[in-house]
Amino acid sequence: MQTIDLRGRSLSTAEMLAAVPRATAARAEALATATAIVDDVRVRGEEALREQAERFDRVSGHAIRVPREQIDEAVAALDPVVREAIEEAIVRVRRASEAQVPAAATTVLGPGARIRQRWQPVTRAGVYIPGGKAVYPSSVIMNVVPAQVAGVGSIALASPPQEHEGGRVHPTILAAAALLGVDEVYAIGGAGAIGALAYGVDGIGLDPVDVISGPGNNYVASAKRAVAGVVGTDSEAGATEILIVADAGADADLVAADLISQAEHDEQASAVLVTDSVELADAVVARIVERATATRHAERVNAALTGPQSAIVLVDDRAAAVAFSNAYAPEHLELHLNDAAKAAADFTSAGAVFVGENSPVSLGDYLAGSNHVLPTGGQARYAPGLGAYTFLRPQQVIEYDRGALAEVRRSIVALAESEALPAHGEAIEARFVTASEPAPTTGA
Repeated sequence: MQTIDLRGRSLSTAEMLAAVPRATAARAEALATATAIVDDVRVRGEEALREQAERFDRVSGHAIRVPREQIDEAVAALDPVVREAIEEAIVRVRRASEAQVPAAATTVLGPGARIRQRWQPVTRAGVYIPGGKAVYPSSVIMNVVPAQVAGVGSIALASPPQEHEGGRVHPTILAAAALLGVDEVYAIGGAGAIGALAYGVDGIGLDPVDVISGPGNNYVASAKRAVAGVVGTDSEAGATEILIVADAGADADLVAADLISQAEHDEQASAVLVTDSVELADAVVARIVERATATRHAERVNAALTGPQSAIVLVDDRAAAVAFSNAYAPEHLELHLNDAAKAAADFTSAGAVFVGENSPVSLGDYLAGSNHVLPTGGQARYAPGLGAYTFLRPQQVIEYDRGALAEVRRSIVALAESEALPAHGEAIEARFVTASEPAPTTGA
């Protein structure tokens, strides 16, 4: 990993972000490609999906709408230990997601004047589950459970057809969907899946959805941007990121293990350590060398850790570490600090914060109960991770009786006149003015 020394320098937010660049060029290229793929699906439907499957997934002649018997077979063949883990994760994520549904509230502004705030689920959701370098039954849980907790009644799931499975969706993905009661599953991958969920595909019985969620590569993230305005989407969860802030007392082996755990996802994964301890930085490098060469996906890990998006960043002190982390706004933030619980309040921009050495990102990926579909690319400055709220729409229900409307009658007419929209005021007056009752003047 490269080492970037920021000590002794007073840097702006832009300068800190420039120190560890993100793969913006790759994202820009992906957007153009993804947009073309989405448009092709919108225009040509099933024909485009089959051509894309042959081109990107090397499969043809497969059932795009997964038959029920394939789902049942996947459940029957599921390893009992894996099934138990999936079921436990479902319970934990469901409990945590239930806390994300706001309670309805009523505001009384006066006699006969009230506004009710309610949260309505979308009618239909589409979830995308990646299927390239790894298998993600955990992502099925993280996407489906919040939608169910929100009250979404119709859920469609898309995941790439697998060449080694004869064009079927990976059986562990199918089994996880079945355990959640989802039987509308499509063998569609990448940007094409996002386009299909957004626009629908008549030939395979896929109706358009209202919201699309789920992680993926840069093409999937870019496809979400391409369909923005057609459907709602969660944040663009692209290549994974981990940023660890550690002090001199941190365990170098655990820091190295956690950096490698996320580098394992993809060659474009970002792994960043921020520390004010040169000794810790050197120890982490040594442990990375040992661990990275021994892990199963050593080549992929090495590509990620040696890429420009990964680094060890040396800073002067805790305040500088906080400033860097909040500017970078990582997907995953780990705090390996002697006062991690107290310090967590200072770290305000991250998709999820993992406090202390016993709360690694791997815990959040599976069984913490938190959601692992999180914003990447700095979006954590303004966007949340996936939750029940992703599938909810706040609505205000306004109820005024005649007396309450009369209380604000003159003010509404005055404001309407000031905005040169007299018909707005006239709509109010129509409820009060009779042949024997003159309209009020705005100065009354």
